[in-house]
Amino acid sequence: MTGTLINAAAIIVGSLIGIGLHTKLPERIVKIVFQGIGLFTLFIGFYMGMKTNNLFLMILSIVTGGIIGEWINIDKYINRFGDKVKLKLKSKNSKFTEGLVTAFLLFCMGSVTILGAIEEGLGGEPNLLLAKSVLDGVSSIALAAAMGFGVAFSVIPLLIYQGGLTLLAAYFGDYFASHIIDELTAVGGLMLIGLGINILEIKQIKILNMLPALIVIVILAYFFA
Repeated sequence: MTGTLINAAAIIVGSLIGIGLHTKLPERIVKIVFQGIGLFTLFIGFYMGMKTNNLFLMILSIVTGGIIGEWINIDKYINRFGDKVKLKLKSKNSKFTEGLVTAFLLFCMGSVTILGAIEEGLGGEPNLLLAKSVLDGVSSIALAAAMGFGVAFSVIPLLIYQGGLTLLAAYFGDYFASHIIDELTAVGGLMLIGLGINILEIKQIKILNMLPALIVIVILAYFFA
């Protein structure tokens, strides 16, 4: 878990720097930063999505996962959590919850997260997660400058997700074949495309309700890919 803890610390430090910049930047600069993040998110999403070798499994997992997530209504519970944290902090930032969700998805959907967690879970040095920590720390500066303090709180779901992957890898590492990682990355890429659409305010998509697709694709890829 060392790599994940360092990753979380880097995000917090980067977020604090970004928050300091946020208070000094005019609204038009914050807006263009926000749009730049949206475009970058779309690019990363398309890049990751191209890793799939089975379009049928991809669409089946995203649709099935979306149905499961909508039934559970994950979006409602995560947003409720963000709103409660915002209330306790007495924050007036209108993008607090959006910043938390956006940062979590950006920091956790990539293949580096999966491979890094597996690397550490199998007893190796957390080199990938350390490299990811640098990237996430820099990214969190831009995100926090545009969205505020909610970005720092993305470390809570990050610790659960990335730390959970590390623990799973420690026990089931042999089952994480390369083709499963590719399909998992591709589905994560689809979700980032949706996130980019949300950030650019083209249309609001309930990306959080699609999170079960990450579990569905692992199952489908293991048996059918």
